[in-house]
Amino acid sequence: MRKLFKKGERVRSKIDGRVMEVLRYLKNNLVEVMTFDPQSKEVRTKQVREDKLSKAA
Repeated sequence: MRKLFKKGERVRSKIDGRVMEVLRYLKNNLVEVMTFDPQSKEVRTKQVREDKLSKAA
């Protein structure tokens, strides 16, 4: 398995365009990411497939 992103790297979601931070790899193509929600002022974590992410500029 080739990992496209490193831990702590900023990535952009192809689904909704949010910038996220990579926390860790879970399975083959699953990545756990952290994002900040400005409306509720919460940090949220979720699992996203690796092919739904791209490097943030």
